Amino acid sequence: MLDLINDMIPPLKGTDDAAKALIWMEELRLEYLPVVDNQKFLGFLSEGAILDENDASKTVGEYYLDGKECFILQHQHIYDAVKKATDYDFQSVAVLNDDGTYKGLLILSDLLSVFSQSAFIQSSGGIIVLSINQLDYSLSEISRLIESNDAQILGSSINVDKNDFSKFRLTLKINREDLTHIIATLERFDYKVIAKYHEAVNTSNDKERLDLLMRYLDA
Repeated sequence: MLDLINDMIPPLKGTDDAAKALIWMEELRLEYLPVVDNQKFLGFLSEGAILDENDASKTVGEYYLDGKECFILQHQHIYDAVKKATDYDFQSVAVLNDDGTYKGLLILSDLLSVFSQSAFIQSSGGIIVLSINQLDYSLSEISRLIESNDAQILGSSINVDKNDFSKFRLTLKINREDLTHIIATLERFDYKVIAKYHEAVNTSNDKERLDLLMRYLDA
């Protein structure tokens, strides 16, 4: 994850004035910049907050900071970074090491560019979402059933079902666009398919890539 940090974006300090922040935002074409003091991430200062105050002489430390939780740890995955940025509707997400030291900033457009080169985007196929009792979860068994249809799992994501904490939602990317036989097999073995997507994933549009990714992470 550290190799994806954008080294061209320096953090603001609490002692910097708002005029400096506005200049940096304009030059970098960002609406939010991270604020760091003593290597500790404090949150993001927004362009809107400065303009609302209409006093560029104020210091950064005098402003309310947004997105204090908009960060990931350096060992987390690119998926976590994209999800965090989109949860806060930010263009970027801070990266911290395990003791909370600020390491740098990830830019959403950079992450999407990297993500678009992954097998998830480049390989055509479909997406299936299963609802599974946590006690019954076995990815190896599900993989065996899918492979019995001459198909393979390209990627998977699992989340606790927000509506029923005893269940998982398992999202699978499969290298088949026609999921009919795979779904029939899973249902024959009492797996509950709650959603399916036949996606043409060969796209260069950032928004389309992001929509597809968020379905994969959160469906």
